[in-house]
Amino acid sequence: MDKIDIKQNKPAKKEPSALQDFKDCLFYIVQWTWGLPVNLVGGIAYFICKYIVGLRTQKFGYARIVYVPWKGGGLSMGLFIFIKDGSKSKEWLYDCRIHEYGHTWQCLLLGPLYYLVIALPSVIWCNCFAGYRKKNDVPYSALYCEKWANAWGQKFSGMKQVNPNA
Repeated sequence: MDKIDIKQNKPAKKEPSALQDFKDCLFYIVQWTWGLPVNLVGGIAYFICKYIVGLRTQKFGYARIVYVPWKGGGLSMGLFIFIKDGSKSKEWLYDCRIHEYGHTWQCLLLGPLYYLVIALPSVIWCNCFAGYRKKNDVPYSALYCEKWANAWGQKFSGMKQVNPNA
């Protein structure tokens, strides 16, 4: 089994080429057209967090992460990811970045349907079924959209999660 370097905090840079530039451009065009409703809300929140509140941010692949001082875990709104800053473990943070990046790619595919197909089930699963998951030893990734986010986060970041079944 390959050793996972949790100190790696973002995907490896891609080799520059005209084709890669085209793919990058196409990614952002689709996100800002088809995924506009999700990215608009995320972009406004990102702007407030970074430029008004002054929170720490990071580029992660095509996305931007904001580290937020809240009790929750992670939240993805298209190109903008919001993750708990502080007290969680380094392994959790490593895996969370990858997982939330998977949601970024789900938004690319689903566009305005993202809220209904991914966000709503994810919010309900996270906030209403925590006790059920703990009592019955059900992993967070048991829900289709969370397992899918883990798979796509790993695929498109090129990074492997420490615990993709968490």
